[in-house]
Amino acid sequence: MRPSSAGRTAGSGQQASSRLSEGLERVRSSTALRHARDCAEARDEETRMKRICTAALLALVSLLSHEPAHAGAPQVRTQAPGFYRIMLGRVEITALLDGTHPFPVHDVMTRNETTAGGDRKAIKLAEGHPGKADALLAAWDLAAPVEGSINAFLVNTGDRLILIDSGAGSLYGSCCGHLLGNLRASGYEPEQIDEIYLTHLHADHVGGIAPQGKPVFPNATIRVNQKDLDYWLDAKNESEAPKFLKPMFEGDRASLKPYGDSGRLKPFSEGQELSPGIRAIPTPGHTPGHTSYEVSSEGKTLLVWGDLVHVAPIQFPDPAVTVTYDSNPLAAEAERTAIFAQAARTSTWIAAAHIAFPGIGHIRSVDGRFEWLPANYTTVLKPTND
Repeated sequence: MRPSSAGRTAGSGQQASSRLSEGLERVRSSTALRHARDCAEARDEETRMKRICTAALLALVSLLSHEPAHAGAPQVRTQAPGFYRIMLGRVEITALLDGTHPFPVHDVMTRNETTAGGDRKAIKLAEGHPGKADALLAAWDLAAPVEGSINAFLVNTGDRLILIDSGAGSLYGSCCGHLLGNLRASGYEPEQIDEIYLTHLHADHVGGIAPQGKPVFPNATIRVNQKDLDYWLDAKNESEAPKFLKPMFEGDRASLKPYGDSGRLKPFSEGQELSPGIRAIPTPGHTPGHTSYEVSSEGKTLLVWGDLVHVAPIQFPDPAVTVTYDSNPLAAEAERTAIFAQAARTSTWIAAAHIAFPGIGHIRSVDGRFEWLPANYTTVLKPTND
């Protein structure tokens, strides 16, 4: 019996469907193989490109390593503002830098020597002891001319603001005259200064009160030893002074005049207490009325000693070394030696005008020789017992 047309049609459909499925499978397999092949080729190309890039990068690094290095910014070449402070009991002491200048060691340093007749007088250090100054400087890794600091000191007692010395102002040229800027940088203004105590009337101590003859401390009274005032304002002394000292007389007149005209120049007698806790100590020799100032608080003492020392590496090991600027070299040596010994014995703080800024430290005696001990840097600025 023959199959019906419907049966034949169903069988043919099944066969066609089967052939279609087989064809699709073959297509899928072929596509998968082609994709796999393409991926493999892509990975090979990626690997090849990575190798090329790596080689190029290494070549670039090698090339650059032979080129000179360049700084990322220009050098600044300036120092921080010139102020530094410590607490002395309940009193704040601020060192202020007016500037630095080359100190001509070989030209101005002398030494008190005993002559054949038994007298003592100052002779040039370089002549009496050739090479001594250079050897002492070399021990501190220094050489002539030494860059010398010009320091002043601000004393804040809590009730009064007192400046001790004022720097050179305009009398030493562009090296100096920076005290006002450093005063402001330290947090104070010239208008706040109540009094200015001068250790003596040399240009690098008095010039800052009136640069170019114009007063810059409008509310301050100037205090100075009467003996120094009498000497430096005397026309006869000026006429008889060595040539290198004559400009000092002119600078003193120009600096002091505006304060004298306004009634704010008040000399004092030796040994006087000028303010509670601050006493004037006569230390003559460098000038006739040279004065140091003793500041005391809570059992602590600091001596602002002016020009007892000009070149620390030379005058600490040998206090007999003086300078041509000393009005009485023998007296200057005697005062220096006595203060060295007293300060070493009592652990008195020293604030020095011409020891490397900030010029604050102590003195010790070792085997009969004096040494300078600079203050340890501190950020602890609390009054005693606080």
